[in-house]
Amino acid sequence: MTRATSPPAVEEAASILGRLGRRDEPIGARTTYRVGGAARLLVEIDGPEDLDTVGRAIRESGVAVLVLGKGSNVLVADRGFPGLCLVLSARHEHVAVDAASATVRAGGATAFPLVARRSAAGGLRGLEWAVGIPGSVGGAVAMNAGGHGAETAQCLVSATVAHLGEGTVESVPTAALGLAYRSSALRATDLVLEAEFRAAAGDPREAEALIDEIVRWRREHQPGGRNGGSVFTNPPGDAAGRLIEEAGLKGFRIGTAVVSDKHANFFQADPGGSADDVRRLIDHVRDVVAAHSGVVLEPELRLVGFDG
Repeated sequence: MTRATSPPAVEEAASILGRLGRRDEPIGARTTYRVGGAARLLVEIDGPEDLDTVGRAIRESGVAVLVLGKGSNVLVADRGFPGLCLVLSARHEHVAVDAASATVRAGGATAFPLVARRSAAGGLRGLEWAVGIPGSVGGAVAMNAGGHGAETAQCLVSATVAHLGEGTVESVPTAALGLAYRSSALRATDLVLEAEFRAAAGDPREAEALIDEIVRWRREHQPGGRNGGSVFTNPPGDAAGRLIEEAGLKGFRIGTAVVSDKHANFFQADPGGSADDVRRLIDHVRDVVAAHSGVVLEPELRLVGFDG
């Protein structure tokens, strides 16, 4: 990649971060699309000292911030992200199941499917659906992830959030997170460090059987490979996939990006393909569906580094 001249905010942040900040770090490869460019700066946050330094860099420089989890609902432009990307280290990957209180605590970097499996093994029910969410715990909270008739808001008790813009860390109850359909009130400079979920006592065998059924259903109905999950949110009373298929766009291709033949609301990228091709496909599908049905689809996928 040819390195562009860094804007003043990035340079100021870099000077504060010192060795903590990595320059021109590929982040497209960290997403499930596996395409896209680099972040001008990247920091892997490990402990409280890192939070303090990153918070100061953000506050003093005003640099644009991207918090990246497992990258399961993110598309990074080929030209990359011209700001500071934050990821949590492996220290933030942990799950603690408390059968007595029927609660589960998990670190923000923990894969959400692991929460489902650990809670089931610990004799708790109600979180099995999370096995179908390929993102992190932090991402699930920030996006109010959902599937199979459930969503994060229904089982979340609270989240430990670092407000990097203010330099504070607090436990935020679910009611104060502003969770709505695939959204929350969390800002770009808010980082979910941990979350607590409620569950219910139950038979581990029944929980694990349900997990197996969800995994089987997803493999049967949704494509694997390089994609970011659902591209568009479902409009009220309808399904984005149905509208796309009805418009005759299943299998439609632009360059290295294609609408899945298995599920029309999943767009796939070829190995070594272009994130910009995926973006062009998103815009084209949105335009065609609007012309065909009068419904303007809204992206669920987070678009990073693109104009508009």
